[in-house]
Amino acid sequence: MGKEINNNLGKIDISEEVIATIAGAAAVECYGLVGMSSRKITDGFTELLGRENLARGVMVKIDDNQVVIDLYIVVGYGVNISEVATNVMERVRYTTENLTGLHVAEVNVNVQGVRVLE
Repeated sequence: MGKEINNNLGKIDISEEVIATIAGAAAVECYGLVGMSSRKITDGFTELLGRENLARGVMVKIDDNQVVIDLYIVVGYGVNISEVATNVMERVRYTTENLTGLHVAEVNVNVQGVRVLE
């Protein structure tokens, strides 16, 4: 279920899938992030998702006017994980708030793995 915004011109309905895609696209632009990941419950392995699956590495919850975004990412070996996560949080919050007009209450980053860059 998404967020419905009413104004004097009509109704705007923003789905959670749209917010997830915006957040995923903003995240992969950050330095040090290799890609989004998805944890498969069946086998427990973490797989790296391509650009066409950006929303699969993101979970969005909307309560009233507050949006909570959970990101599952893979970072590159040798980068400061804390700095990458902070940069991802700031960029996702800024981009999502500017494009949707919704308030982002939390951006939670879950680092699922580290990949050696070649």
